[in-house]
Amino acid sequence: MTPNSALKISLAAWSLHREFFDKKIDQLGMLDACAEFGISGFELVNTFFPSPQYAYLRHMKKRAGDAGIELLLIMCDAEGDLAHVDKAKREVAALSHRKWIDIAGVLECHSIRVNIRGEEDDPDAMRERAAEGLRMVLDHANGTGISVLLENHGGLSSDPVWLTSLVDLVGDPQLGTLPDFGNFPDEIDRYQAVETLMPQAKAVSAKCYHFDADNNETKIDFPRMMEIVKAAGYSGYVGIEYEGQDMPERDGIRACKALLERLI
Repeated sequence: MTPNSALKISLAAWSLHREFFDKKIDQLGMLDACAEFGISGFELVNTFFPSPQYAYLRHMKKRAGDAGIELLLIMCDAEGDLAHVDKAKREVAALSHRKWIDIAGVLECHSIRVNIRGEEDDPDAMRERAAEGLRMVLDHANGTGISVLLENHGGLSSDPVWLTSLVDLVGDPQLGTLPDFGNFPDEIDRYQAVETLMPQAKAVSAKCYHFDADNNETKIDFPRMMEIVKAAGYSGYVGIEYEGQDMPERDGIRACKALLERLI
């Protein structure tokens, strides 16, 4: 595999979600864990913020800086449906997402990730509504340098052709994809899907579940995935997102980091 010095490894906060929900760690503590792992980039989750007030954000930014960690993006959930059939609800969802653009600006993140899932009998109508909702968010991001990313995250968003067509329809350079190695239904070829999403990618999520005795991921062919990432000319962070259940989260993170280091 060809090495790519432009690729770096980051940690998604979701990798420690079991510890978070068990109240063993908070998002600030995750920065300390990130430093202990020797990882230089961190991806936040909006629902993990205890209070997105300015003082807290400045404290988080300083703590990350002191540890030599770059805050990369905010995964935004539970902020409403940007493609809702009711236009008023789309507008409310857009307003709810806009504050995370402002928060990302304070933290000097490059992006927020939003959800466009939906279960729609008419994908074309869904695409039009999603485009309208996204434009309302992107209008707020205009001039900030902060991107809005779409992840394959269930529903229509896990159809790579539909998702890339949505990005094309909106036609805004600040809109891109965040390909996740997982999050595809069984009938979709995950490798072909990631290849489809990569040309518009502004971040990458290395979803992982289980490792064998040789530290290879058993559900996803990581060497093949990383070749796809490199072939697309992508440079930047590849985020560890451990979702396995058969080992402690920190062990899963270390295993994925070792695998990515070997492949990069």
